[in-house]
Amino acid sequence: MRATGGDPDSVTNATLQLRSEYGDLWERIRNGFTLADLDTPEVKQAEEWYASRPDYMARMIERSRRYLYYIVTEVEKRGMPLEAALLPMIESAYNPMAYSSGRASGIWQFIPSTGKSYGMKQTWWMDERRDVVAATGGALDYLQKLYAEFDDWYLALAAYNWGEGSVRRAIAANQKRGLPTDYLSLPMPAETRNYVPKLQAVKNIVRDPEAYNLELAHIPEAPYFTVVRTTRKMDVKIAAELAEMPLDEFLSLNPQHNRPVIAGADETTILLPYDKAELFASKLALSHQPMVTWQAYKTKPNETLQQLAARFGLSLETLRTVNGIGARANVPVGHALLVPTQAPSDATMASLQNAVFTTVPSGRTLYHRVRNGETLSSIASRYAVTAQDLKAWNPGNPKIIAGQRLRVISDVASPGTRSKQRKTKSVRPAHAISKKAVSPKPAAVKGQLLPAKNL
Repeated sequence: MRATGGDPDSVTNATLQLRSEYGDLWERIRNGFTLADLDTPEVKQAEEWYASRPDYMARMIERSRRYLYYIVTEVEKRGMPLEAALLPMIESAYNPMAYSSGRASGIWQFIPSTGKSYGMKQTWWMDERRDVVAATGGALDYLQKLYAEFDDWYLALAAYNWGEGSVRRAIAANQKRGLPTDYLSLPMPAETRNYVPKLQAVKNIVRDPEAYNLELAHIPEAPYFTVVRTTRKMDVKIAAELAEMPLDEFLSLNPQHNRPVIAGADETTILLPYDKAELFASKLALSHQPMVTWQAYKTKPNETLQQLAARFGLSLETLRTVNGIGARANVPVGHALLVPTQAPSDATMASLQNAVFTTVPSGRTLYHRVRNGETLSSIASRYAVTAQDLKAWNPGNPKIIAGQRLRVISDVASPGTRSKQRKTKSVRPAHAISKKAVSPKPAAVKGQLLPAKNL
């Protein structure tokens, strides 16, 4: 692997100099606000909601610092209002693992069909709706398409939340009645009615946080991450160790992996903090050892899960849990399972702690055995559900204890519950898109490091 930027010291020095040259990213965002302000009761209500939750705002801002510079830069490249860079705060609170009961995923909350229409791969190995670069490209493509159709950013935002077909029909209905067709004049569901006011409220807080007794943590006006591209397959845990990063921090930049293995593509894009990328590239170039302890295995005729568990040195419960297979579920011939590449070692068994990073297969139920130190929130994060979901699936004592078995369901959505879901979560409708628009991939030379601003 070859890396641009010279030796590690020169990269570090250049990064420090870059960060000292730039000021506060919030000021750049404020200067890019271009949308006319809304002043409605819904805006006031949203302002009060955010202002009364300083801890929530602080967590959201802390998460956003990893991605905000990149998104601001991409929005500016397209000549879009910088209010768009705040939209993930409304969609997901800048949580790349956010997953709604309507199956919307990632910081931009794409449902599966729209994600595929905008070039986001969703395979057994990965879900690019959680890939910050891929999803940002798709979201901005989609917003630009909506603006080109409606020639109004508020209507474009409403369509992003409600679906362009719904906005078209609302406009047509008002036209038929001789009524105005601007955003405030259209009838729409409560969620969509409150969608733009929430964005306006966050915009007002960013513009003048002191007016709301809030403080926005400083975010440097400089790239947070850079990109490494490699063709080598490796465990997520090993990749984090090469970069000398905690696993949770590595996953915050690379949340698209459904399995504890970075695989499933001929070439892999890995996001790393600027000060870790050169180190990672150097270590990877020097390593000639196998870096994968997990592999995909397709079931054959007459094989049972009990037989496969014994063959690969796992308990049946572990094999089911790793693969999101319910206690009573059977797997068909040809079903892909994640199994160890060799007899489980201590390292392999340790990686089981993170074997299910995201959603388990749709419609399946599994049982999680609570370990010491785990909380409802940490377990919910592991399976990309909410703590409220876990409580609903496991009625009774709200407290959990080590050794307890918790029921987990991959997808709680069911036909006929859509309107109810909209009242509680941001759920993207299945949009009708006539032409597939593919997000442009970042240009890079194989094995090189690229600054995020050049993507």
